[in-house]
Amino acid sequence: MKLQFTKMQGCANDYIYVDCRSTGVPADIAALSVQLSARRFSVGADGIICICAGETSGADGKMRIFNADGSEAKMCGNGVRCVAQWLREHEPACADKPELRIDTLSGCKVIRYLPHGRWQVEMGQYSLQADVLPAADLQGELLNVPLVVDGHSWQVTCVNVGNPHCVTVVPDVDSLNLEQIGPHFEHHPCFPEGVNTEFVQQLDATHLKMRVWERGSGETWACGTGTCATVIAMVELGLCPADTDVAVQLRGGELTIRVDAAQKRVWMTGPAQTVYEGCALL
Repeated sequence: MKLQFTKMQGCANDYIYVDCRSTGVPADIAALSVQLSARRFSVGADGIICICAGETSGADGKMRIFNADGSEAKMCGNGVRCVAQWLREHEPACADKPELRIDTLSGCKVIRYLPHGRWQVEMGQYSLQADVLPAADLQGELLNVPLVVDGHSWQVTCVNVGNPHCVTVVPDVDSLNLEQIGPHFEHHPCFPEGVNTEFVQQLDATHLKMRVWERGSGETWACGTGTCATVIAMVELGLCPADTDVAVQLRGGELTIRVDAAQKRVWMTGPAQTVYEGCALL
């Protein structure tokens, strides 16, 4: 069996993109994601993103995201930009549209095309409430709250931007051993659905440096929703200004985030690039 795919990346957050608009999502997609995501042994990726037919009124398409461990995620900020770029390159009806609408499991996202292959995503509203995250044994707004992880106490801010994130400020992100720390956050009993974890170092008021441990994928070189959650946390903590572009340096590149704290809304701007087209033998 042969599977046609497109390898794409946004700030080195790389996925295998499969056109499922007419065929539907493969029944064995979870196993395929595990198989094809294995680096050095297969295509290698952070997972598979299926490009499906849109479901809501006016939607240009829908995406479903399967992590490298086969689990399904609700939303991926870097991924949705790449889906928009894929539709712009492969679907004539989308080639000249200034903005596209992409359905996700976290609702329909509006993505605006900008010069030089960049896209701005209206990520929608966010919440810091424990019941929305969700978080067990915690209540109210999770802003700068203590959390004991593997015997160590951390001050964390938890944000739901369509999927759950746990953000903590550190003096030096490069010195962290994420392979050791990350799994303890991801599988912490406070997070019944698991959690994505961001470690952020503040360079100045509008420049941050971040590393991320994604549930189901481990450390990735970028995470769009995680970058949004990080800037949201910094704005809510009063460390970064609201309604201002904040540049976040990731291992794979840079994303720009703007947070409207009054309306609890967030926008993300970043690149999306096709790496190559391929065919996997299954």
